[in-house]
Amino acid sequence: MNQEKIPATVITGFLGAGKTTMIRNLLQNAGGKKIALIINEFGDLGVDGDVLKGCGAENCTEDDIIELTNGCICCTVADDFIPTMTKLLERDSRPDHIVIETSGLALPQPLVAAFNWPDIRTHVTVDGVITVVDSAAVAAGRFADDHDAVEARRVEDDSLDHESPIEELFEDQLTCADLIVLNKTDLIDVDGLGRVRAEVASRTARKPTIIEAKNGDVPAAILLGLGIGTEGDIVNRKSHHELEHEDGTPHDHDEFDSFVVELGPIADPAAFIDALKGVIVEHDVLRLKGFVDVPGKPMRLQVQAVGSRIDTYFDRAWTPGEARATRFVVIGLHEMDETIVRKAIEALV
Repeated sequence: MNQEKIPATVITGFLGAGKTTMIRNLLQNAGGKKIALIINEFGDLGVDGDVLKGCGAENCTEDDIIELTNGCICCTVADDFIPTMTKLLERDSRPDHIVIETSGLALPQPLVAAFNWPDIRTHVTVDGVITVVDSAAVAAGRFADDHDAVEARRVEDDSLDHESPIEELFEDQLTCADLIVLNKTDLIDVDGLGRVRAEVASRTARKPTIIEAKNGDVPAAILLGLGIGTEGDIVNRKSHHELEHEDGTPHDHDEFDSFVVELGPIADPAAFIDALKGVIVEHDVLRLKGFVDVPGKPMRLQVQAVGSRIDTYFDRAWTPGEARATRFVVIGLHEMDETIVRKAIEALV
């Protein structure tokens, strides 16, 4: 029996950075490697897993895709991740590589540390942590309400900490990275890209490799085979929560809320999406993703929104016996009023 450790790649990144698209490209161009995929969703609706299950990659079948929903994988390591890994390793046909997509709200550090558990470390090693960055979002200052004002105030008084939870999360994901992918570079110009590079570099004292990408198109040879063994260096990549709660106080995600909105068929998706942008802006929704049932269309319309930027495309046909419906996961800060936002979205139909 081959006891060589299986390499595992952890892919993290902020909401809407393009992790799922990059993984889909990876699965379709993995050069015959048998890949097992673990997906961690924030919220009850497993959108990303459904997208990836329809990618048609022969080397990653539906049985090789495992979804963990309604929770942050970094908070449920013992309850969810370890048992999942154990079952995966007990299979007769073990994968050549494991890819783990974290939620856009997850801290990668606790997940990487879990690879040091006795039942895991003898069988699996972290090939590398890849952080995907939405270059257009960073260029637009999506990680602070008023980035310039925050920086000016911090210069005036070094004792003050005006970082928002989003900024801390962004920095934590960069701090843990072995490779940073600046995605969606086609949405900004050369000067904007230069500013994004400088911004990203300033957010972490470590200096991981930074590459650029469009539409999540990165060769598998770049993403896989880094050979880092990140679990052995995780003590040097502590998150804000770990630094602030080294006394053992557990962290949580009370800064963020999510809920699912279910609607009927959408006869005019273009008008609906245009109106949805207004709701997102008015209520400061961070992320919205899901599927739309368009009458007369045999395929589902996938919707992915980051701020007011919304991408749509028909991803796959409705399967026989599948209930057609329109469903979205809505993610925002804790102050978001679910009742008001839900009614605003429902009023668009």
